[in-house]
Amino acid sequence: MQQKSQLFLQALKYSIPHLGKCMQKQHLNHCNFADHYYNRIKLKKYQLTKCLQNKPRISELARNIPSRNFSCKNFLSSKQENEKPLSENMDAFEKVRAKLETQPQEEYEVINAEIKHGGFVYYQEGCCLVRSKDEEADNDNYEVLFNLEELKLEQPFIDCIRVAPDEKYVAAKIRTEDSEASTCIVVKLSDQPVMEASFPNVSSFEWVKDEEDEDVLFYTFQRNLRCHDVYRATFGDNKRNERFYTEKDPSFFVFLYLTKDSRFLTMNIMSKTTSEVWLIDGLSPWDPPVLIQKRIHGVLYYVEHRDDELYILTNVGEPTEFKLMRTAADAPAIMNWDLFFTMKRNTKVVDLDMFKDHCVLFLKHSNLLYVNVIGLADDSVRSLKLPPWACGFIIDTNSDPKNCPFQLCSPIRPPKYYTYKFAEGKLFEETGHEDPITKTSRVLRMEAKSKDGKLVPMTVFHKTDSEDLQKKPLLVQVYGAYGMDLKMNFRPERRVLVDDGWILAYCHVRGGGELGLQWHADGRVTKKLNGLADLEACIKTLHDQGFSQPSLTALTAFSAGGVLVGALCNSNPELLRAVTLEAPFLDVLNTMMDTTLPLTLEELEEWGNPSSDEKHKNYIKRYCPYQNIKPQHYPSIHITAYENDERVPLKGIVNYMEKLKEAIAEHAKDTGEGYQVPNIILDIQPGGNHVIEDSHKKITAQIKFLYEELGLDSTSVFDNLKKYLKF
Repeated sequence: MQQKSQLFLQALKYSIPHLGKCMQKQHLNHCNFADHYYNRIKLKKYQLTKCLQNKPRISELARNIPSRNFSCKNFLSSKQENEKPLSENMDAFEKVRAKLETQPQEEYEVINAEIKHGGFVYYQEGCCLVRSKDEEADNDNYEVLFNLEELKLEQPFIDCIRVAPDEKYVAAKIRTEDSEASTCIVVKLSDQPVMEASFPNVSSFEWVKDEEDEDVLFYTFQRNLRCHDVYRATFGDNKRNERFYTEKDPSFFVFLYLTKDSRFLTMNIMSKTTSEVWLIDGLSPWDPPVLIQKRIHGVLYYVEHRDDELYILTNVGEPTEFKLMRTAADAPAIMNWDLFFTMKRNTKVVDLDMFKDHCVLFLKHSNLLYVNVIGLADDSVRSLKLPPWACGFIIDTNSDPKNCPFQLCSPIRPPKYYTYKFAEGKLFEETGHEDPITKTSRVLRMEAKSKDGKLVPMTVFHKTDSEDLQKKPLLVQVYGAYGMDLKMNFRPERRVLVDDGWILAYCHVRGGGELGLQWHADGRVTKKLNGLADLEACIKTLHDQGFSQPSLTALTAFSAGGVLVGALCNSNPELLRAVTLEAPFLDVLNTMMDTTLPLTLEELEEWGNPSSDEKHKNYIKRYCPYQNIKPQHYPSIHITAYENDERVPLKGIVNYMEKLKEAIAEHAKDTGEGYQVPNIILDIQPGGNHVIEDSHKKITAQIKFLYEELGLDSTSVFDNLKKYLKF
């Protein structure tokens, strides 16, 4: 039940990338920590076995500076700009991208953890941590640094890599698919690489170098899903490992982020609504850290550095949305912060990247994606409207001061590369193989009017040539918690459903973060019912506008999204035919009253405190899925749960299922013969992870359930799925 809290700097799975937003896991959310690596594309005859995951993201910004607007017609293709063949001086990464675009999308594999440092690329190859020279990254010519099998873990993978400044050491965080536990190993780089140390339960970690050229590793230790302790360690002849900081407030957690220029290591201390940042000098890491601003309840801020200035993303002041401020690095207190950039209303800052002369903002405004490029010398702004098919960014960690590469994706389209070149002042779209889904499908931006008049955005996908959409199956997806966006990354099974005639609808309800901080505030604590009203309005609007009908409508969610889905099943079950849930949060009241659970105290700002506040307790009772089960007709429900899930314990899900089955049985008895009892299925998977996104077994079970419940022929869908997944 813990969301990986996002920081502006993915510093601080819950979804800033290079800036590392500290998305420490928070109770019912699943997001990735920000990592300084880009995703490696392996150009071999592989199936697409792992989706690109969104890197940590910033949060939201906001100052209306006159800007020049561009449409997708302004994109220049690389071929149009320069029709010459790939030049010898084109960097290796651009060559990989160009090659990728000429490959059928099912013939490449994406590998998540990789980092470039010096003249080497560090990544995972098979069961090994390896490195190769940058120009040989596409070949099989690499040096093995460490064999992961030595850790004796079941199917280990590298989650994150950091290289010491002078490349004497490399650190890597190792995890397994069925557990959130991690091990950080430190390998000494030499003619005979050797593991120097290993640390259990590490969350974030970064290297700095002290005045005597000694490498110092700072890392955070996670205990019972709480990240409160910071350690620093050295190796070699002067080996030590000491605790550096402990956070005493159980509602806060700690995350480390190294500024992009490596000048400061930031120690980010955060709750759901408040933050505090300390600066550790990247040149003198043994000096006491410097506090930027003492925590003020309700004030969030995250820090980046450039040319002796701090750039601060914060919600301080009115409106209470994020805006960008800056101050001199030697005068960091809040009274010295100067407003630098603010955003239009209903704008979310997805991410930020800092360059020598530019700041690039990745934005979502009114459910469409934009990139704003700010010239730091003259405060000029270029605003680029991105293609309407795009629903999400994947930001590539990049040290090239001349270019800003990134990828765009959608739930039904694999990522596509774009590069903004500062010298030309233009955005380039990589040319080559064009995914056929762009011509065979449509993406619609729609709005539904909720009970209180709020307009709720929706993103809808369907086949272009679909006729009589009212007779097509509809899959609705929702989340609506923690201020996190609904996940819109590419999912092969979603692509297959659209190809098979399904309509997909993503409902961006209050409680999520799609329209900024206020959108989240309007759907948390004693405003949770707004999210439920939004979801109901979205489904009714879709039906009213001719998109499917209740007998062909399914609803899906994971983790905290289960609260709204479970509540809708209690209040308006007639809108749905089937439901699929994964690791769902269904018993809000009992969970939030149990302060012995590891994450309850961190979650009070999202759900309220029913133990000490009677108003909160009574409000939760109004929507809590478990508390409101009653004898009535329910849609068929398929729940995937994980045996040792610490965020959403299995016990709560089992209790929900038992109570639900009793209510259905009572309703069936009262209704009499002829009543078709809905199927209620609990699929318990082994392992202790919270959500296993790429589990083929889970995917096939859910799709099979949906087709059977809606009475559809599934013959072709599994054949098509094999194009993307290895069975």
